[in-house]
Amino acid sequence: MNKKSTPIFAIANQKGGVGKTTTAVNVSSYLAGRGVRTLLVDLDPQGNATSSLGVEPQGATLYDLLSGEELAKEVIHLTSQTGLDLLPASRDLAAAEVEFASLPDRDKRLEIALEPILNNYDIVIIDCPPSLGLLTINAMSSSRGLIVPIQCEYLALEGLGHLVSTIQLVKSRINPTLELFGIVMTMFDSRTRLSKQVVEEVQKHYPNKLFRTLIPRSVYLSEAPSYGQSIFEYYPSSKAALAYSSLGEEFLDRIKQVYGLAFDSKPDR
Repeated sequence: MNKKSTPIFAIANQKGGVGKTTTAVNVSSYLAGRGVRTLLVDLDPQGNATSSLGVEPQGATLYDLLSGEELAKEVIHLTSQTGLDLLPASRDLAAAEVEFASLPDRDKRLEIALEPILNNYDIVIIDCPPSLGLLTINAMSSSRGLIVPIQCEYLALEGLGHLVSTIQLVKSRINPTLELFGIVMTMFDSRTRLSKQVVEEVQKHYPNKLFRTLIPRSVYLSEAPSYGQSIFEYYPSSKAALAYSSLGEEFLDRIKQVYGLAFDSKPDR
């Protein structure tokens, strides 16, 4: 099984603080809760997805995998949630941008590293760093689809054009299967006119890519990682949890519509 049969999705935005890791963690958690075997790859040297799941990696991390020192099966960590595995990050990843730059396969190291274990999963989700550097290019090279979280605030579309251009560049030179799979609006505040205007603006420019689900601004989404929990573990009845449940279902529906892939999953939420 390869990336054509096991869909890989990169969650990316070169802007920080847009809910990228929050989306990666909670969508992954939701999918696992639906019985979808999910692997979350923490490609951000900050390791926020790793800590958000309460994992404190001992020994090898994703850096060791990308450097060729370890096999993927030796680096994978089980999380507290059945069906959700993690390839954890470490600060060593920050050095990868420089250390791998001169290697001939520098753009495809992640794809090569993931190949032997794809058969174990239904979906792979990659949490990218807030940049368009070599690590993010590796994620795009490995992925079938890109998911872009955008904060419902002023200048939300700033940089999205650059990201789309990068997608086209990777598509033409490295990975012809890569597509902009969807845009997620985060930190939505229904009380403000600005949030609604930003959603309308994105809808106007990307009508077929915007997910209908709006992720609300929520203190619970900020608190959950400090307990090493997803929003479903921390406050399952919150509006934020309901929103990510809705997004997870919409995500699965879109996979079925776009790729014709469905999973034998059972909702437990």
